[in-house]
Amino acid sequence: MKRSILLSTAAIAAAFAAPASAEDATQLDEVIVTATRIPAIVADTPGARVIDGKTIAQRGAIFAADILADVPGLSVTRSGAFGGVAQVRMRGATPGKTLVLVDGAPVNDSAEPNGAYDFSSFELADIARIEVLSGPQSSLWGSDAIGGVISFTTQEIEGLRAEAEAGSFDTVRGRVSAGVANETYAFSAYASRFDTDGISAADEADGNTEADGFRSTTLGAKGRYVLSDAVKVDGSVRWNKSKADIDGFPAPNFTLADTDDTQESEQWSGFGRVTAKAFGLTHQFSVSASDLDRSSVSGGFGSTFTGDRQAYRWQANGQAQDIDYAFGVERNEASAALSSGLSRDLSITSVFGVAQYNVGALNLTGGLRYDDTDDFGSKMTGRVSAAYDLAGGFILSGAYGTGFKSPTVSQAVCDFCFAPRPYPELKPETADSVEIALGWASADGRFDGRATLYRLNVEDQITYSAGRYINVAKTRSDGFELEGRALLGGGLDLTLAYAWTDATDRTTGARLLRVPEHAGSATLGWTGDRLSGALTVRAEGDQDDSGGFSIVARDGFVTANLNAAYELTGQVTLTARIENLGDEHYQQVFGYGEPGRSGYVGIRLRY
Repeated sequence: MKRSILLSTAAIAAAFAAPASAEDATQLDEVIVTATRIPAIVADTPGARVIDGKTIAQRGAIFAADILADVPGLSVTRSGAFGGVAQVRMRGATPGKTLVLVDGAPVNDSAEPNGAYDFSSFELADIARIEVLSGPQSSLWGSDAIGGVISFTTQEIEGLRAEAEAGSFDTVRGRVSAGVANETYAFSAYASRFDTDGISAADEADGNTEADGFRSTTLGAKGRYVLSDAVKVDGSVRWNKSKADIDGFPAPNFTLADTDDTQESEQWSGFGRVTAKAFGLTHQFSVSASDLDRSSVSGGFGSTFTGDRQAYRWQANGQAQDIDYAFGVERNEASAALSSGLSRDLSITSVFGVAQYNVGALNLTGGLRYDDTDDFGSKMTGRVSAAYDLAGGFILSGAYGTGFKSPTVSQAVCDFCFAPRPYPELKPETADSVEIALGWASADGRFDGRATLYRLNVEDQITYSAGRYINVAKTRSDGFELEGRALLGGGLDLTLAYAWTDATDRTTGARLLRVPEHAGSATLGWTGDRLSGALTVRAEGDQDDSGGFSIVARDGFVTANLNAAYELTGQVTLTARIENLGDEHYQQVFGYGEPGRSGYVGIRLRY
C-alpha cells in the first residue's frame, strides 16, 4: 500500500523557492548558484539547486537533514532521531563521495572511514543559503565530489534577533544573534542551543523504552571590511559541540537495543579571504580550515578520533567579451588520528580553470582540474555543460563530467585490518557521469520545472573485504529527477518533484544499500499579511538495508510536517510546527525509530 501511495505522489519534492504571490511573479529574479566558481543561472546549470533562507524559515527546518532529504536525488540516512549519525548519498553514491563546504571550507570528516560528513548536529539558524550541485564536481573542487557538492553559506545579520521554542520530548531550543551591516563593513555573531530528552534511538516497537537525549551548542561570527574600491577582506568562524545518547549492539544477541552508549563531537570551521582587483582580474586569496574531535563510549570502552583539514587557495576571475573565466591554484591538507593509534597526513596540490561562454541562446561551460596527490598519484578531471534556450520558455541542457576520490586516512593505513600483510596498494576511486535536462518556465514567471535523466558510473570503489580495504567494486546509478513550482495566487505556492534512482553494484548485481528507488516530497506554502507557513508531505519507497549479517528490506513510508508563523508586530512573530502529522511509524535506517506525532511552539524577536 505504501508503494502505491508513493507512486501516486510521484511528482513531489523540496520547496526550493521563496514564497511569492502570483501578482509578484513577473518580478522574480533569476536564481544564481555561486559554488560553480563562476556565478551561474540555476536554470542553465544541470544538477544545480538553491535553497534560500526564506525557504528554510518557511519550512521550519532546524537541522540540515530536515530539508536535504527533500532534494531530488539525495538520500538522507539517520541512525537515531536526535543526534544519530546523519549522512547523505547523492545519486546513489556512498556518503563519503559528497563534498560538504561551509563558506567554502571543506568540512568532511577525515577520520571517518569513508570521509563522510555527519549532518546530525548541523543547525540552520545561521545559514543564508544552501547550494546543491549533483553529479561529479571534481573539476571544481577536487577529491570527494564524485556524487556532488553541498555548499552552505552563512548569513550577515543586521540588528538584534532572538528566538525560542519548546515542545515534545522536553525539547528546548534558543538562539540569539546581533550584527551591523553596511556597504563598508559588517560584523555579526550568534549563539544557539538545542536540548531534548529525545526518544529511544533503537525502535521502540522492538521493546526499547530508554529515551536517548541530544544536546547541541553552536557559536559563530562573520565579518567583512571594504578597504577600498579594489580591496576587501572577509571571514567567518563556526563552532559546534554536541553530545548524543545512542544505542548499540549488546551481547549476547548483538542486535540493536537500548544501551548507555554516548557520542560527543566538537567541530569548528572558518575561513579568511582577501579580494583584490589588479591586472584586469579579481583575485581571491583565502585560507580555510576545519577541525573535528569525536569520542564515543560503548559497552564501557571509549574511543577517540580527531581530524583536520586546511585549504589554501588563490583564484582569479576575469571577463573577455562573451567569456567569463576563473583559474587558480589550491593546496588541500588533511590529517587524522584514529582510535587504533594509527594516523596519516594526506595532501593534494591542484591547478584548475573554468570558463563560461554566452552568445545568443547558447551557454557553454567547461572546466579542467589537475590534482597531484602526495601519496596516490595524479588525476585530471573535467566537466563540460551546455544550455540552449529553445524559446517558448524551454531550456535544453546537458553535462558530462569526471571525478575522483583519494583513499581516506582509515583506508590508507588499513585501520582494523586483520588480513595477512602485505595489503594491496590502493588507488583513487574514479567516476564519470552524463546527464540531460529539459526545463520550462512560463512567461509570467508563475510556473517552472525541470526533468533530468542521468547515469553515474564509479570505478575502483574501495570496499572493506576479507579483513582489508581493496579497490574492487563498480557501481552504476541511473536516475530520473522531476521538479516544478507553481505560484497559485492568493499567497499560495506549490513545489513538486520526484526522483527515481536505480543504484546497483555492477560487481555483484545487487542494489546499493540505503538508496530508495522512489522518493519525493511536496510542499504547499502560503504567505499572507501576517500568517505564513508550509505543509510538506515526503515519501520514500522500500530500500535495501543492512540487518547485521544479512540484507533486509526497510519499508517505505509517507510522512507530513506542518509549519506556521504569525506576525504579531513587525518585531514579534509566533511560530508553531507539527512533525509527523499522521503519526506514522517509520524508519529511515533499519532498526532505528523515528518520532511519532510531535509539536513545538515558539517566538521570534527582531529589532
